[in-house]
Amino acid sequence: MTAEILKEIRSVSKNLSRAIFRGLTLDRISNTVTANLITDEAFTPADEMGADAIIRKYVPDYFESKIVISKLTPDEEMVKRKIEEAVSKFSTLVFATLSKDDIKVEKCDGGFNYTISVAKSIASGNLCDRINEYLQANFCGNFTGECQVAEKTLEDLEVEERQDEVEFEMPVRTFKIEDFEFLEGEKIRTAAIYMSDLNLVSDEVILCGTIEEIRERTYTNKKGVEKTYYNFVLSDTTSRAYATYFPRLKTIEKIKQLKAGDSIVCTGLNESFNGNLRYTIKTIDFGKPPKGFVPEKRASKPVPKYYKTVTPQPYTDFEQTFLFTDRTLPACLKGHTFVVFDLETTGLNSSPVSGNMDKIIEIGAYKICDGEIIECFSTFINPERKLSEEIINLTGITEDMVADAPKTEEVMPDFYKFCYGSILVGHNIAGFDFRFVDHYCANCGYILERKIIDTIPLSQELLFLSNYKLNTVADKFNITFNHHRATDDALATAKIFIELIKLKKSLPNFH
Repeated sequence: MTAEILKEIRSVSKNLSRAIFRGLTLDRISNTVTANLITDEAFTPADEMGADAIIRKYVPDYFESKIVISKLTPDEEMVKRKIEEAVSKFSTLVFATLSKDDIKVEKCDGGFNYTISVAKSIASGNLCDRINEYLQANFCGNFTGECQVAEKTLEDLEVEERQDEVEFEMPVRTFKIEDFEFLEGEKIRTAAIYMSDLNLVSDEVILCGTIEEIRERTYTNKKGVEKTYYNFVLSDTTSRAYATYFPRLKTIEKIKQLKAGDSIVCTGLNESFNGNLRYTIKTIDFGKPPKGFVPEKRASKPVPKYYKTVTPQPYTDFEQTFLFTDRTLPACLKGHTFVVFDLETTGLNSSPVSGNMDKIIEIGAYKICDGEIIECFSTFINPERKLSEEIINLTGITEDMVADAPKTEEVMPDFYKFCYGSILVGHNIAGFDFRFVDHYCANCGYILERKIIDTIPLSQELLFLSNYKLNTVADKFNITFNHHRATDDALATAKIFIELIKLKKSLPNFH
């Protein structure tokens, strides 16, 4: 049926002679069927009317119909990226030995020619046929490809696999402590670790930072005696640390004089408790991070050569309200790659040293290249803990849905690969989502670059709304979605992001 409809549409005008379907969607709220077409030629209102009349013939009378046509003329680089995607999808072995110079693309009359350099032992006779089908589903025109045998072997793949299995220990960064002064300790402390690197278990961990909050609390010991202890929130600009302190009788009066804004040096124990890290202060002294402290960049494990657990899928449903009615995109979207993502988690605690950091249970992410949503990364994650009734009711994610899902350490290398080289985008990403993926990627040895754009402050800058929750902003652009599911939220955020940048006409500053 689809082939017949497309044949009729192509007969309307030479401008649509190479048109392809990019999606046929149904909005059940408005009872509207939307047909999204792509052509590589400039088209006229008459072409749109002719195509719309054909679609109308095939749509039942109780539905409204709508045609959306956009012009897309790919260049060599766009086709090359799609070929890479196709190879990763259809042949893991070929993709594992592929370098950026192994694919050559040349524009020709009515389409493109390409060659792929592959090892003789893994050359596939029908690989180019499958790639051609993939390209024709995404671009107009004809594609001709050839696999050329190269002097390479599977040893390249074996070396990469061995590298992926090498144990990687995250280096702990330190900075010099300035203006050290004793309060209750007995040893001069000269260096402290970054709070953002506080992911290790140790009997002696030295932290230095500013007190953001201090609270005096009480507990009753085994003998029935009420005792005092303190909860601290500390910051050294790289992260926050949540710490517990049980004072000594001889220094408790000095501790009571501490207040928010004081800079202190803590020596303490960082231990694993119920699967989370807990920092307990042994002694407190005075000291400060260096003046004008600029954190050094963390070292990262190399980006994985190929996906192991979660393979991204091409995104082809382009139901984006307003995206095609205004067919011009700001220049700032060109030449950039964005990954828009959203998480569902076991709770709201995003601090690794607060005693009970929550786990990710679902990741949904979409990749935007040159203003086009091209790829989807989606998976459940087994949090290895029970889900609360609140989270089950909020997200609809049940124990059964995550029971057989991959674990965090299996997913994060793939997510890092998906995000590598991209600007990260999300709704409240700076205050929530990035903290989770940053921590769990780092636990696997992968350091995400902190280039992030948060659509909340961007929405506040450009829109005048009663609030800036995701569903409220989505309503502004007539974007419908299933809220509180990561993949749906991420797609809605991706569409919102494009619309906001079209309004702003420039990229905001990174957080």
